[in-house]
Amino acid sequence: MNRRQFLASAGLAGTTVLAGCGSLSSQSTRAPPLVENRPDATYRPTHAEGMGMAGMAQAGEYMVGLSYSFPHRFWTVTGTTAEKVDIRSEDSVHLMATVWDPETEMVLPVSAGLSITIERDGETVADKSPWPMISQNMGFHYGDNYALDGDGVYQLSVRVNGMGERRLGAFDGRFGEAGEATVEFDFAQSTRDQLSFEEFPDSQGERGAVDLMNMDMVPTSRVPEVSALPGTVLGTDKGSDGVYAVTWVQDAVFLSDGESYLAVSARTPYNRVPLPMMSLDGSVEADGETVFDDALTAGVHPELGYHYGAVVETATQEPSVGVDVVAPPQVSRHEGYETAFLTTPSFSFSGS
Repeated sequence: MNRRQFLASAGLAGTTVLAGCGSLSSQSTRAPPLVENRPDATYRPTHAEGMGMAGMAQAGEYMVGLSYSFPHRFWTVTGTTAEKVDIRSEDSVHLMATVWDPETEMVLPVSAGLSITIERDGETVADKSPWPMISQNMGFHYGDNYALDGDGVYQLSVRVNGMGERRLGAFDGRFGEAGEATVEFDFAQSTRDQLSFEEFPDSQGERGAVDLMNMDMVPTSRVPEVSALPGTVLGTDKGSDGVYAVTWVQDAVFLSDGESYLAVSARTPYNRVPLPMMSLDGSVEADGETVFDDALTAGVHPELGYHYGAVVETATQEPSVGVDVVAPPQVSRHEGYETAFLTTPSFSFSGS
């Protein structure tokens, strides 16, 4: 299979959001030293921080949930390289936005991203696009550290861009337009400082992950269990610690006669958080002939979840499938994920 040259993209770039305006000295205990000799895989981090629900609003066809925590160190990713972003002395909160479909409550990783503008008394305090990001306890979200200007009431405006991903099934024709919403939040450092903070001195650095949080108003960003994927699951494989499940769908309303659908569901181990914004190639052989050899397109479907797929012009029930990872997930990572999912493995599967 011919691998394509990949140009890594840059970071995509009355409710209440609670925040704090801490100093570097007061935050130093919130960032324990990193584990030495971290594995090139998912590992248990040094600590996990609590998350406060900030509120939510409808932005066009999307629902947006806003939450916050202490400022975080995190890693941005360009190509196969992760670069650490340290906490700045002026950072007040790690602000997070989760986007989902209000009908199915499926979290939607939108590659076009979103922007957040924070204003106070008519003055702009911050105006930047948060990074698409994965966290062991917070799942997939858009997040960044923001500096606020003391306690008080702020206006937070969110714009979610239209999805460029393929939308299938009940998602067909939806999420193509941008959506906007504005909420007010009342900032109090004292409330932020009451969030939980748990360290793991006995297990930090070990293979594993902390559990995803369960929040009443925000859905969890998980892809389906492998056994729940529609179609015939051809198998699973693991590379760079990501888990890749490949399924062959032949009975779907979006398919015409003589067509099948190849879907690759990429997820983290342990928590099944989707691994979005990858570049994948796929090939399909049927009856000894190559019937597909091309890039796989990111897509969303209520039963497949977020995945990479292609319509293939064959009705065979026993294809031979190859998958090449051309570029790993171009998403930022919280601690515990920054050393995983950074290589470009290849897999093969057979339905025979």
